[in-house]
Amino acid sequence: MNTSHPVHDFINPAPSPAVKLVTGAGPVGWTIATQLADAGHRVRILTRSGSGPEHPLIQKQRADVSQAHQLRAAMTEVDTVFHCIHGSKYNARVWERELPEAEQVVLNTAGEVGAVVVFPESLYSYSHPKEPMTERSTKEATGGKRGVRTALLQARAASDTPTVSVVASDFFGPQVLMAHAGDRMVPRILSGKRLQVVGSANAPHSFTYVPDLAAAMIRAAATPSVWNTVLHAPSNPALSQRDLAEAFAAAAGVATPKVSAVPGWVIRAAGIVSTDMRELAETLYQFQEPFVMDSKASQAALGLEPTPLGTAARATVQWWRDRA
Repeated sequence: MNTSHPVHDFINPAPSPAVKLVTGAGPVGWTIATQLADAGHRVRILTRSGSGPEHPLIQKQRADVSQAHQLRAAMTEVDTVFHCIHGSKYNARVWERELPEAEQVVLNTAGEVGAVVVFPESLYSYSHPKEPMTERSTKEATGGKRGVRTALLQARAASDTPTVSVVASDFFGPQVLMAHAGDRMVPRILSGKRLQVVGSANAPHSFTYVPDLAAAMIRAAATPSVWNTVLHAPSNPALSQRDLAEAFAAAAGVATPKVSAVPGWVIRAAGIVSTDMRELAETLYQFQEPFVMDSKASQAALGLEPTPLGTAARATVQWWRDRA
């Protein structure tokens, strides 16, 4: 593959008369819907607010997908569901209350019409994150948000509806706002401000470019041989938070920012009085030590490669500049 071009230029199967249903218009749902529509597919995107990208092939519809009757009414002509909603808060109790119920409704309803369901997934469930994580790694983490993600994977595996879970590490790219490599990093670099990252500025950490995740989910949906598996989104070799910041600065043509790290003990101490800090501290292990996802096996299975870092960094910087 000629990796001088974005990966999603190559991933879309020929348009079919069926409708591709996308739930959620966050960075993943938005990007999937756009890639599908740009390739000529009919897309129906469901959100509670009716939001989503503007495109003649995208139908935006208001619906609460945790309500079976609302989802069922939107399933006409659908052969694929990309389920991309997330919890209303970054909180284990909220996740446990909202996500399993919604996923079960989606699995049941998709099964009624014979549709495959494709999920974006995180690395939270991986039992041994200090080791390089592959598709075969044990996924039995317990407690808090990690345990919720484990339970979701188990429910998908137990369902009669065909599924694919495509795992990504921390996001960056267009549409990615609230993220370690989103609003906490890119706009500060563009405005010449110093960065404070969590954990370690120098530990290797895998990052996934959202268009590459979307491309992998679309290709997986069209590849029955990979259904009922867990795949890894094409991701470049791990780099530190400092390295990623330098890549954004180079892409923007601005000075390399000064980068410092907030020690873990500070975040844990703040968690005593702050729920948000307590939730962040739960997954601080991901940034204090090497946190590496290997996607080579999935890349081979899907015939995809990650977008080169320089290309992805330039697209990300341009999106932030356009947004400003």
